[in-house]
Amino acid sequence: MALAAAATPLAAAAGLMAVDKVRSRRHPLDAPFPTAPPATTDHGLTTTTVYTYGADLYADMLEAIRNATSHIYFETYIWKGDAIGAQFKQALLEAAERGVDVYVVYDGFANLVVPHSFFDFPPSIHVLRFPAFRPGILLLDLRNSGRDHRKILVVDDSTAFVGGYNIGSLYATHWRDTHLRITGQSVWELRNAFVDFWNRWRTDDLPVLKDIGSPHWLPNLRAARNAPSQLVFPIRNLYLDAIDRACTHVLITQAYFIPDRDILGALLNASARGVDVRVLVPERSNHVVADWLARGHYATLLAGGVRIFLYTGAMIHAKTATIDGRWSTVGTANIDRLSLTGNYEVNIEMVDPDVAGQLEDVFHMDLTNARELTLDDWELRPALNKVGERVLSPLRPLL
Repeated sequence: MALAAAATPLAAAAGLMAVDKVRSRRHPLDAPFPTAPPATTDHGLTTTTVYTYGADLYADMLEAIRNATSHIYFETYIWKGDAIGAQFKQALLEAAERGVDVYVVYDGFANLVVPHSFFDFPPSIHVLRFPAFRPGILLLDLRNSGRDHRKILVVDDSTAFVGGYNIGSLYATHWRDTHLRITGQSVWELRNAFVDFWNRWRTDDLPVLKDIGSPHWLPNLRAARNAPSQLVFPIRNLYLDAIDRACTHVLITQAYFIPDRDILGALLNASARGVDVRVLVPERSNHVVADWLARGHYATLLAGGVRIFLYTGAMIHAKTATIDGRWSTVGTANIDRLSLTGNYEVNIEMVDPDVAGQLEDVFHMDLTNARELTLDDWELRPALNKVGERVLSPLRPLL
């Protein structure tokens, strides 16, 4: 009986993925979408820059790598072996040739479809391949099952990047995502995130990275890091605390939005006390099962006054939020179980009205490429869709 109950949603998910694969070939997510130029904010001895277009971001990341003189820490979840991926690889090779210490981390599972030869590097580059298979997943052991979903670049402890962009040609021009560059003293936040991860997971043939403290504190700009091996998941609490403080508006952009009971409740409570809560998600993402699991919450959210906007024609992969014109976050974590209580993730939390203003402008820009979903519209969806949402709902704890 239990096996049959588990088999039903899994079979439905497999069927959805097969149908979506055909549909994606006929109707790719390749429509043009609005973007904004990089926008910079000064925080004293630290500056931040918000990117909304991959080509802009990659140009600045590559420039930083090519100008490196001391060391490079490069970590990514997906690294495609295409033209853009090759540019990053070549830039890292050239940096190592001129004497820069280069450290690379990539997730083995996320890159199974990339030719293994692409990740062949000379001994001068230190490479940590996060294991493709982690046995803890079979026992639902959080300490030994999470993926490395982070995207970090740190150059010479003076410049760092973090956000939703993986590395690949598709993401350069066809996906709407958001990334952040940090320069100055607060680069330590991402340097420390990389060093801690490297030293925790390095093999015996890889060097230990020096763990240095920071004499500078910028309490309004901090990195929150999920570390499943330690059962530490601050990003979820970051969202809960910020939503609970909301007085006027909450603007959330998510690629895969499958909130747990507490985050769902926080959003509904905020809406009930008069906060304008808006959530922007893809109308159709690159993960059809995640889309259907997200839709299982739409009726509850819409009935509770939360406004949902569907990004059309292209994939929006950003993981951002801004609240009350003061608080913001940009990072790698989605609002779903995999990100908030499963994977290694990193989000930058900022309490700054200028950054919040920039992200509000980005949100409203994205709304020009979205349509609002109303409760009346949603209740008119086909009965078969409603059945499918219920059949798939047991998979929510897995995603």
